[in-house]
Amino acid sequence: MRIGVFGGTFDPPHIGHLVLAAEARFQLELEQVHWVLTPYPPHKPGVPLTPLEERVVMVQAAIAGEPGFHFSRVDLDRPPPHYALDTLRLLRANLPGSELYYLMGADSLRDLPAWHAPQEFVAACDGIGVMLRPGAEIDLEELNRQLPGVAEKVRFVTAPLLEISASDIRKRVTRGRPFRYYLHPAVYERIVALGLYKG
Repeated sequence: MRIGVFGGTFDPPHIGHLVLAAEARFQLELEQVHWVLTPYPPHKPGVPLTPLEERVVMVQAAIAGEPGFHFSRVDLDRPPPHYALDTLRLLRANLPGSELYYLMGADSLRDLPAWHAPQEFVAACDGIGVMLRPGAEIDLEELNRQLPGVAEKVRFVTAPLLEISASDIRKRVTRGRPFRYYLHPAVYERIVALGLYKG
């Protein structure tokens, strides 16, 4: 199987995440996209997060009924730090014979040399699906000088420009601004029912 690995804190998961995952699945011909919820991202120490169990419920609600999406517990059932390299190695052990395509944004690709063990990460991927927003520029040649072999693994995924972010949604809720249509209905209902992000 060719599997996409889509990681994030998903606080909350929103329509932009769903569109990007669907486009990646189609354009990269992935059989499944595994949504990997990161409990405590190592590059964001001290950032306040919604309780893990609530983020789990929201992601599961967002992808329910879509057979091409799978909720993965690979980072939930192990202690931190949760580095992408370790995530890939665990998935590789659990899914022998599968091709693993790590999905990321153009900004993450640009910052890849600063990741934990970036060369080993590149080696651990069968492919790197990069979601390219209109206007984003990546110097792949320079990146390949820093991380030899990365250029041959990158596959660009074009997606519509959706200026939606989890941080903006949280601000909208806090400030009483409209946010309903930025989210899957089940996620919206969960946020309202529990009063999440009200500050």
